[in-house]
Amino acid sequence: MAIVVNYVVDFYTDIMENKSDPRVKDWPLMSGPGPTLLICLTYAFIVKVAGPKFMEKRKPYQLRKTLIVYNMIQVVLSAWLFYESLAAGWFTTYSFRCQPVDYSNTPKAIRTAGGCWWYFFSKFTEFFDTFFFVLRKKNDQVSRLHVIHHGVMPLSTWFGVKFSPGGHSTFFGMLNTFVHIVMYSYYLLAALGPHMQKYLWWKKYLTSLQMAQFIAIMVHAFQLLFIDCNYPRAFVWWIGMHAVMFFFLFKEFYNQSYNRSRKGAMKAASANGVATNGVANGKVHQNGTQNGHAKTNGYSKQADYYATGEGLTRPELVQRPVTSARSD
Repeated sequence: MAIVVNYVVDFYTDIMENKSDPRVKDWPLMSGPGPTLLICLTYAFIVKVAGPKFMEKRKPYQLRKTLIVYNMIQVVLSAWLFYESLAAGWFTTYSFRCQPVDYSNTPKAIRTAGGCWWYFFSKFTEFFDTFFFVLRKKNDQVSRLHVIHHGVMPLSTWFGVKFSPGGHSTFFGMLNTFVHIVMYSYYLLAALGPHMQKYLWWKKYLTSLQMAQFIAIMVHAFQLLFIDCNYPRAFVWWIGMHAVMFFFLFKEFYNQSYNRSRKGAMKAASANGVATNGVANGKVHQNGTQNGHAKTNGYSKQADYYATGEGLTRPELVQRPVTSARSD
């Protein structure tokens, strides 16, 4: 047993001391994965156990102004990180087929490594997405996908900064920060109030954008399995399999939030006397309405709102009249 323990300790020490990037050794949280792992586990405990327990007998906090400021900061931070990824070389000097890590101490290489560290740090700031859900008692939003995504990302990016801060794998960060610019812009607009709802019809496409992101990352990472490139093979699998995992998690979320809710909305519409091709309450109407609810080839705004993922939760939407049909 002692031999096995010594082997594991020596193996770990060799990787951390001899295989990692010495430039980042003394940077915050970069000495070993322990502190980051502890923070991630603490996050999971807070959002799944301590937070809901704390809010159990309390009224939900509104936090409207806080959310506006927070989302604005996230938009700016994501935009800056996206700019840093472009400054590193994407769309200019970097190759999309094979880009080794520059481990030199040149200003550009150090700047790229620094950008990678800040991207890693930004994953901790995103914990507040979940903290705000808990404080607002939106516990249904603290889903398995949400907690896994936010809880795993800091540890995943830690390994990237520790061993390969630059090069091929930063494609992940470049795409991800762009998606976050769009995502937090949506959240910022939503936090401004109900008057912005008419501009937020594109929520459904955020999940599609995220899934497209992971497909691109998969293709970009796994191509190195078939070409010769001076890039750590372990990180090809690390990045690629993360993209696979998150793609299927987001796909499951998409199916649950949009496909199933669309079917449920259509059933609810039928129960309220709204029928396709103008059949309502057993009568057929040509290009007309009955009780203000049905029209030939009609289309329920309830279903449209439900399909955005918000659900039929706002009373004023339940009685909204049907508009002309359009393709979804």
